[in-house]
Amino acid sequence: MKSEIRKDYFLNKYVIITPQRAKRPRDLKEESILEPKVPCPFCEEGVEKELLIKTYNGGKNFLAKVLRNKFPVVIEDNSEAYGKQEVIIETPKHGLEFADLSISQIKRIVEVYIDRTKVIGNDKKIEYILVFKNDGGKAGASIFHAHSQIFASQVLPPDVLSELQQMHNYQTEKGACPYCEIIKKEEKSPRKIFSNKEVVAFCPYASAFHYEAWIFPRRHLDNITSLNKKEITGFAEALKKILVKLNSLDISYNFFLHQVIKDTDQHFYLKIQPRDSIWGGVELGSGMVVNSVLPEKAAKFYRE
Repeated sequence: MKSEIRKDYFLNKYVIITPQRAKRPRDLKEESILEPKVPCPFCEEGVEKELLIKTYNGGKNFLAKVLRNKFPVVIEDNSEAYGKQEVIIETPKHGLEFADLSISQIKRIVEVYIDRTKVIGNDKKIEYILVFKNDGGKAGASIFHAHSQIFASQVLPPDVLSELQQMHNYQTEKGACPYCEIIKKEEKSPRKIFSNKEVVAFCPYASAFHYEAWIFPRRHLDNITSLNKKEITGFAEALKKILVKLNSLDISYNFFLHQVIKDTDQHFYLKIQPRDSIWGGVELGSGMVVNSVLPEKAAKFYRE
């Protein structure tokens, strides 16, 4: 297949899909070196009690803890960089990865995300809440014990604001939510990964990352706090399916909730962005991303 330039659904972003580049010879290989901390700061004996915010106890099969981030970049008593940062310890068992958790356990983690978003969102100064996970060295993870994080800021990031503006422009011109239309289109495309009555998962048409995947609720919801129990289950099922397959490739990844808390026009979703490729001169210099894994091929991999 020849290279193909693909434009994002409605944003001014471009990706060059180049499947033939996957065959390039490589002399260099990057590896993550695991040097576990003893004791692990996220194991029971290593948790600093003064950092503990809340414990979510769901019986013998579930226990999660929320901590204040010990090394935050935004804090509540700094008017120049106001915000909150939390760490969610997903399991007390050291060595388990998110993909190793059962669907019922993943559902509980999603419920923790919902609860923390509600609590932090009560702060009138907060404009943006990012729930995210770094898994693997290339994704920025610094501690092996399974955990995710929350970053909340008084500033709505420019990229998010730009997307909201372009979304509103689309709605004004077309009279419809672009995300709702994307869901309808991709559910019938070869890029679909998974769907049920509540959610749809697919590889985006102009994927910027190898094996990139998005998970949407079918309902038009602006943030995660509006999910009902069936939708939470649907999210957990889709997330489990995708991350198990990613783990089989031994690829680092980030996932995050793409949401805002004060704009009901936004249609929130979860992005999974694997990190096995490194952006080079083309990406950094031009802003156009090169992706050597065809999204249709990536979706087929997830479905199998």
